[in-house]
Amino acid sequence: MNFVTIDFETANSSRSSACSIGIVEVADGQIVNEYSRLINPQQHFDPMNISIHRITPSMVEHEPTFGELWSELLPYFEHKHVVAHNAAFDMSVLRHSLDAAATGYPAFQYYCTYLLSKKVLNELPAHRLNNLAAYYGIPLQHHDALEDARAAALVLLKLLEHKQHATPAELSSAVGYKPGTMYAGGYTPFSLSSKEKKAGGWKKKPYIRKSPTTSNHPFL
Repeated sequence: MNFVTIDFETANSSRSSACSIGIVEVADGQIVNEYSRLINPQQHFDPMNISIHRITPSMVEHEPTFGELWSELLPYFEHKHVVAHNAAFDMSVLRHSLDAAATGYPAFQYYCTYLLSKKVLNELPAHRLNNLAAYYGIPLQHHDALEDARAAALVLLKLLEHKQHATPAELSSAVGYKPGTMYAGGYTPFSLSSKEKKAGGWKKKPYIRKSPTTSNHPFL
């Protein structure tokens, strides 16, 4: 099983204010690489955000912007299986950061350990990353981007083991979800399968990026 887990921290409530990223690569069920960088969001820092992740303006003053860093980050995303805990947030940060940098979207599939854990471990009262880390005995310094990415990777491995599936795609399908996607023209969310949507009467249209050019989805 090969996948990449990611986590963003932001300077304020804006999804384009990424100030830190953590990335963990898993190959054949083992963590093989970890990456962490501070990012200069070129935006103000909200005291509430600082209290959560402890990153201050002075810490990122001489760090690269997201746009300057993107060529270094791209190989971790392009045509990969990307995982995040509460992926809706992290994928939104990625999209808004790419939009702010006037940079095209990469093509990949993505998965959400928060939603998967709610299906697999529905007996738990809460499914925040720190709750799952405690449940599985995973050390975690919560809201450190690399620590969160590492914990998400280990949680997914535990979920895969629990359900005896080899890949996040297999696990997602088994519990009624289909992968989210990102591609040059937009994205589709990690969401309930057509069967589950029909049963629940739920519908959501895919997002199409407003840009001069769009393309058909290249990843599937």
